[in-house]
Amino acid sequence: MWSRRSCRYRPDASGLEELRARRREQESALRKARRQQQLVSKRLLREDSLVNGDGQAGVEIASEPLSEQEILQLLRDVQRGTEERKKLLSHLRKGLQHKETQQKFVRLEGSMQVLIGLFTSSLANVQMEAARCLHELSHSSDPAVAEACLPSTSYLLTYLSGHSVEFTELCLYTLGNLAVESDAVRKQLLPQGIIPALASCIQSPHVAVLEGLGYVLSQLLQAREAPTKIMPHVNNMLLISQGIVSTLVLLLLELASMMSKAATEGLELLICPVLRCLSNLLAEDETEGCKVQIQDERLLVALFLFMQYFLQQHPFLVQECLWLLNNLTADEPIFCSAVLTLDLLPALLQLLSCSRMVTLLALTVLCNIAEKGPAYCHQLHQKAVLPSLLSTLALSDAQVVGQSLELLHLLFLHLPEAADDFLSQAGLQALEQHQDNPQLQERVRALSETYLQPAAASLISCAGASAAVLPSS
Repeated sequence: MWSRRSCRYRPDASGLEELRARRREQESALRKARRQQQLVSKRLLREDSLVNGDGQAGVEIASEPLSEQEILQLLRDVQRGTEERKKLLSHLRKGLQHKETQQKFVRLEGSMQVLIGLFTSSLANVQMEAARCLHELSHSSDPAVAEACLPSTSYLLTYLSGHSVEFTELCLYTLGNLAVESDAVRKQLLPQGIIPALASCIQSPHVAVLEGLGYVLSQLLQAREAPTKIMPHVNNMLLISQGIVSTLVLLLLELASMMSKAATEGLELLICPVLRCLSNLLAEDETEGCKVQIQDERLLVALFLFMQYFLQQHPFLVQECLWLLNNLTADEPIFCSAVLTLDLLPALLQLLSCSRMVTLLALTVLCNIAEKGPAYCHQLHQKAVLPSLLSTLALSDAQVVGQSLELLHLLFLHLPEAADDFLSQAGLQALEQHQDNPQLQERVRALSETYLQPAAASLISCAGASAAVLPSS
């Protein structure tokens, strides 16, 4: 008997473990790349634009660093409560764009207390300029500067529900910069309630805030202690109740719309944690009352756009997209139908010629679609899935071949004529090369005996009947 599996098709246990191992390797590679500055590890907001650490054109930089005496004088003047506070803080902010000034500033006794006092001011313009000074400090590559900002983290979290989008965005990116630089900062942020604070940002209707949220999440999830110390703080029930699922979908749609409008440098760092978060929420156990449903088919178009765009440069993102696509199609016919009706199947079949893991995940998604029944298998068959399967059967990887056999089983079960076409395309010969493989031989035998031998007998019978009615010469 052919063993049936549950509706959520995934590779077998060893395959899953290997996929998880590969994901861990990818995360390690991302951290290493960040350390080598191959990926943008910090973000800097200046002059209403997002720039990376190399100081792009159009950003105003102070002509030279501030001396210790100049810093002291600025702090004295700003404490006097004159009407020039904002101008003085602006001058300090420009000075803090230099590493030397940053280091001098944090070494001065009482300097951070003065800055945090201004950051908590009731005057919005003073508070904003003080926040910009903190943001400059957070961008420092010196861990000592980041740790000097520790007293500000509780206020940064409180002000995530701030008085303006720009202010909230500034606080988010400052938190993200601090979190990536210092273990001490991350250890302090968790008990201070960073996860619930971030959850409150999910409900923001502003894309700038949601992108800042994605940035903070990406920095937290890239920390080496994330699996053991950060992820356990995440309460999925709380996130779902706050409407995170629809918010994440809208954020992915917005990010997809940006692909053709602006430079995509570093965009994968925003997309990846959003994909993973959404995928994990969709995989929640139904018994926990966390069952999540998504109805927006535009999400599929966004996923295929990401896969097409990042396939060559960032293949890890293709795997994240396929994990999410797997969870979307595992239970919901609406997304299985959408893959077919939106003509996304050709792009999915093309992925079968990519890396091993991408091929395995693409086959899993195809199994999810085929499991839905005869109508779905008929469309798969019409769109030439069999030639693609013949190509994967020619591979030597047992897991890829095993998933290909699973898809064939579903096709033959729901659409018997597919077995006839498989035979006519030399499918039996493709199977025979695996009949001596201990991992595959039982499944090959079951597939052949259950579907192909009866189909072959039927073809022979039909051929004989046709020959019998031919007129004699």
